[in-house]
Amino acid sequence: MKRTDKREALIQAALELVGERGFHGAPVALIADRAGVAAGTIYRYFDNKDSLIKGIHAALEQQILDAVTVDYPENQPVRDRFLHVGRKLVGYFISSPLQFRFLEQYYNSPYGVASRRAKLFGKKKKNLIVRLFEEALDRKLIKPLPLPILFALTFGPLIDISRDHILEFVTLNERLIEETVEACWGAIQRPRAVDAQR
Repeated sequence: MKRTDKREALIQAALELVGERGFHGAPVALIADRAGVAAGTIYRYFDNKDSLIKGIHAALEQQILDAVTVDYPENQPVRDRFLHVGRKLVGYFISSPLQFRFLEQYYNSPYGVASRRAKLFGKKKKNLIVRLFEEALDRKLIKPLPLPILFALTFGPLIDISRDHILEFVTLNERLIEETVEACWGAIQRPRAVDAQR
């Protein structure tokens, strides 16, 4: 097995095991066994298990950003950009169930708390989604709520419907995704802002 193949096998094994058992149920030895490599192999690519987990998360965040920026309507109204982001997020989640399960585990763990805090309150460069919400707030298009609440009102339902699709509680199609994303926008937009956008 080539060096890059071993690294990818370790990442794949970690994604699977974390999705199945959570972080605590995915020790390094089990990840290596699932990947079909010697237990010490992981340390050729990652300093430790934390490094592996953070590395996978960073790669998935980049995949999501890449998905969201495909055909991103940069010069369109905020609402149109929001709808685009919501559709692309749901599309990514339902087409990547393994990655989705890993991200759910990640964001509901101490890793995710630190990551969210850095995104929302840190000095790191703000991503496209945070900038979009800040623009909407500045232009008084959405309710003046803290970013974590705005994210909960919009991304919480999108995550839930993606999970329900993966679990086969609902079958999402383009129309349902569109209507759900529009409902999320409706939850945060200011009533007077409706007329201003037309």
